[in-house]
Amino acid sequence: MVFIGFHASHEQIAPSALLDAVVAAERAGFDGAMCSDHLAPWSIRQSESGFALSWIAAALARTAFPIGMVNAPGQRYHPVMIAQAFATIEEMFPGRFWAAMGSGEALNEHVTGDAWPPKATRNDRLRESVDVIHRLMDGELVDHDGLVRVHQARVWSRPSQPPPLFATAVSAETARWAASWADGLVTVAQKPEALREVVSEYRAAGGVGPCALQVHLSWAPSDAQAVQIAREQWANGLLSPPVTWDLEQPEDFEREVGEVDDAEIRNAVLVEHDIASLAARIADLVDIGFDRVYLHHVGNVQSEFLRLAASDLIPALKEQL
Repeated sequence: MVFIGFHASHEQIAPSALLDAVVAAERAGFDGAMCSDHLAPWSIRQSESGFALSWIAAALARTAFPIGMVNAPGQRYHPVMIAQAFATIEEMFPGRFWAAMGSGEALNEHVTGDAWPPKATRNDRLRESVDVIHRLMDGELVDHDGLVRVHQARVWSRPSQPPPLFATAVSAETARWAASWADGLVTVAQKPEALREVVSEYRAAGGVGPCALQVHLSWAPSDAQAVQIAREQWANGLLSPPVTWDLEQPEDFEREVGEVDDAEIRNAVLVEHDIASLAARIADLVDIGFDRVYLHHVGNVQSEFLRLAASDLIPALKEQL
């Protein structure tokens, strides 16, 4: 049975409301959740960006299902701080926490004032950071002098088992590279042929653990409403790497997106008003080779989507997956 999860978007919803939403998602029948980790939203209209490490501890305390988060150590977050944070979360909520490690975006990382490295350097920095985190989780006294620097660090409060560290990957190249160190893979919906390549390259390179897919969708009672929600809240989805890696401000994303027509937004988001059709489209993507799917309704109000997920969408998906 495929794991059906809920995605909590910090960029769009205030932390307190997002906490209520994840509690409601568990009641609706989702198997678990994941959240983003941003310092800034993608656009001015989204207008939020709570601190994911604070929020996820509260979310785990108010629920019983597993919750993971995206994280980019190496610039805004020092890997020693992340190792301590992850160890504390996992010690309090054993077996329920995971993190998907990525190389980050300038949108969140530029605030340190450090130069924004090219992608290859960011990947090397991520690998160093993950190695440092693993060593600290194992109880080592760590010194490291490379793209990240660590001086005689130790994490004292540790869980009996460290949490799994997945990799985030959009391209097949990154998925293949991540297979050497990741405990699983998280990617985002794109054209089916691209998704097949991502999964295939990860598995062919020896990648272990679950492959998880995040799906951006917009549901409303009418097609026109669903399109409007997607246009207002997730037009940033029209942009892709390397553009999304290098822009620094929400205003930059809005300027880069420009005017958006209906056909373009439908390419970035699954826009649907019919639940049976939505379930079928999600199932088609999952069938490419994913063990988990996390659904992100891009509206900044989640209550109606969660009600419908409980009554119609989740049952429909379970019949097809």
